[in-house]
Amino acid sequence: MTTWLTRDEARERAALLRVTGYDVSLTVDGDGDTFASRTTVTFECATPGSSSFVDAAASSLRSATLNGVALGAPSGTRIALPGLAASNTLVVEGDFRYSTSGEGLQRIVDPVDGAVYLYSMTFLAEAKRMFACFDQPDLKAPFTFHVTAPEDWVVVSNGAVASREGVTVHFAPTKPIPTYVTAVAAGPYHRATDRVDGPDGPIELGLYCRASLAQHLDADDIFAVTKAGFDFFHEAFDYPYPFGKYDQIFAPEFYAGGMENAGAVIYRDEFLYQSRVTDTERLERAETLLHELSHMWFGDLVTTRWWDDTWLNEAFATFAAHLSLAEATRFTESWTVFAQQTKAFAYEQDQLPTTHPVSADVPDQQAALVNFDDITYAKGASALKQLVAYVGRDAFLRALREYFREHEYGNTSLADLLAALEHTSGRDLKAWSAQWLTTSQVNTLRPEYTLDSSGSFASFAIRQSAPAEHPTLRPHRLAIGLYSGTGRLDRVHRVEVDVTGERTEVPALIGVARPDLVLVNDDDLTYAKVRFDPASLSTVTGRIPELADSLPRALCWAALWDMTRDGELPAREYTDLVLAGIDAETGFAVFHALLSNVDVALRRYAADPGAGWAALAAKALAALEAAEPGGDRQLAWLGAFAGSAGGTAHAGTLRALYDGDIKVEGLALDLDARWKLLHGLVPYGLAGDADIEAELARDRNSTAALHAATARALRPDAGAKERTWELLTGGSPLTGQTFSAYATGFWHHAQAESLAAYLPRYFEALEGVWRRHDAGLIAKELTGHLFPAIAAPSTLDAADAWLVLDGIPPVQRRLVLEKRDETARAIRNRARDAS
Repeated sequence: MTTWLTRDEARERAALLRVTGYDVSLTVDGDGDTFASRTTVTFECATPGSSSFVDAAASSLRSATLNGVALGAPSGTRIALPGLAASNTLVVEGDFRYSTSGEGLQRIVDPVDGAVYLYSMTFLAEAKRMFACFDQPDLKAPFTFHVTAPEDWVVVSNGAVASREGVTVHFAPTKPIPTYVTAVAAGPYHRATDRVDGPDGPIELGLYCRASLAQHLDADDIFAVTKAGFDFFHEAFDYPYPFGKYDQIFAPEFYAGGMENAGAVIYRDEFLYQSRVTDTERLERAETLLHELSHMWFGDLVTTRWWDDTWLNEAFATFAAHLSLAEATRFTESWTVFAQQTKAFAYEQDQLPTTHPVSADVPDQQAALVNFDDITYAKGASALKQLVAYVGRDAFLRALREYFREHEYGNTSLADLLAALEHTSGRDLKAWSAQWLTTSQVNTLRPEYTLDSSGSFASFAIRQSAPAEHPTLRPHRLAIGLYSGTGRLDRVHRVEVDVTGERTEVPALIGVARPDLVLVNDDDLTYAKVRFDPASLSTVTGRIPELADSLPRALCWAALWDMTRDGELPAREYTDLVLAGIDAETGFAVFHALLSNVDVALRRYAADPGAGWAALAAKALAALEAAEPGGDRQLAWLGAFAGSAGGTAHAGTLRALYDGDIKVEGLALDLDARWKLLHGLVPYGLAGDADIEAELARDRNSTAALHAATARALRPDAGAKERTWELLTGGSPLTGQTFSAYATGFWHHAQAESLAAYLPRYFEALEGVWRRHDAGLIAKELTGHLFPAIAAPSTLDAADAWLVLDGIPPVQRRLVLEKRDETARAIRNRARDAS
């Protein structure tokens, strides 16, 4: 079992030790269950004679010596280091286990050609699954890797290749980096190369993927985004890229979107599209590419001391990615996507009973892992965007430049960044930081006004409210936009104000004619839910498509979705509004998000969704046929039709589309499209095992295998459900993404009530799932995905009975509590919809 490092232990170890270098030798061939690892660590001790420990999760330890003296057996994942000298050399040799769960050194066999691929995932504290180390972020050191692998394999690590000696690749030492961004990848990878100019000369760029995906590696597009990011960040940060070369590895069954390993970023290879995708999906890939690239400075060059401040890494990278997308790439409407989609995730997470401050208390590594959520990423980025509005963009960038120079290759806390911002802006940020970063939940802002006899504002104020359990009223620097027009809504007036407290008067608007629409938080400068005055709400519900610009449209749609989630707008009314107005939505990202919201509204919040599914299917079918052949909207409408038609009168058309009996101009039924159709048919018994096997036979690759796992779990017969349940809860040796694929398909909205017998079985299985998967990524995935999708009081009662049991792991308790809250919200919203 993993031994989780606490913050107090990390502080004690960091105060005692200074690591001067790692020399790591790995021998990998892809065969068997283990690989050989030999680590030499040199480090200094501030208090000679003291004791400490090193982290190592070896399956078998061959030897461990400290200054030539043999050490005792490990305790869990720790090896005690007694009697430290002023300068020390530690050598640890052992066999470490290949991972299938996404943590450590992952081993994957490509189902296309049987080739073996290896790649590492050392975040958050999993480097110890690959080599012995002091596995915490503030004991940074240079790393020198040596990897012995089959002669025909490509090997990549953080440093550049220094030399080759037979089948051993020697890498150049890195700059000081934390253990969690170390990386090794090995296998018969396909490689593409390019370079980008940097302040200190050209930077070598590499792209890697499985040989079987080489034809899908659209290197030109990936390199173009990468180069744009380098150019933007070099100018913005005024600090040259710190890690020499820059490799990007697209790995099979990688659990995260991407991981910011210094000089060797790893991504999931679903980003190499085997089927046609929409521009929104390309934007999402570009955002991930730039997110990870920005980490090279914020996170890798300068690293926070402990995980309570590591939100800064992810919040900054999310903010920086959208900024660079909007200003340096063709994805100029990135901030519209941020307003409509990214912040929606934050609002949802922030309103759960498990909400936490952006800068949360993190007593140990396990608590840190569960806090990497949409508050960390999306709310944190929203807070940074508000901070930029508060201090000014120029002051913000000057502060970053100071920060990188002062703390290069070191460790910091939030206070260090705030000090730099205070220096460049002249603002005292202590109160701002306390109100924005150490409190939870989201404020709601609404306009209040009176009119004079001419129809102009006689008074105007912004009223701010907060939930009773989280009563903080924050300062907001925001814009108020006034929109009017006939047949088209344009902004006719804008003011920027500082909102503080419960009510903020806006004298600048007195005497201004009341418009058709008052939009609080125009330009999306702050993080808050927005509501409308009655006249503006009438405009919004009838005229959103008339808003000329994409960002105000996105903000209005986002506000209506907030109202739906909060039970202020019935789900059926929201669905009707979207289906009536979506054709006029010119921004594809917003269009795509609206379709997703309708799906959620019907699955979770509609009291009787049958009519809604039928309306969506009818709309999707008509739009599918009318859309530009081969265009993004046609592809999106295909997904909407596949997800809605199976239980309606359009089910036969869905099957005919899949069989090819009905053809739509420009619609190519490629790999992903066919699986979408199949996933729409299987839950209703309109397709089955034979269809799944036939689809697999068309293109047997890892992506198809995951689609097939979901399809098998979607089958409606009792035997199929039972087999899926046993696979997920009975200790089967599935890989991490396969677990997730099966779990995704188990609960389908059309089957939930028929699966009532699994309600008690879920709570009975939780302890075994958590223990069997060592409280890791798979344990968390299964706890969340398998929570019963039955929006009924019986689900709440069962959850409540489990939540009061003794001995429940805190992280698992949190996950169940969040799912319980989602169920309670669904019950409330269905009652609202029914009324």
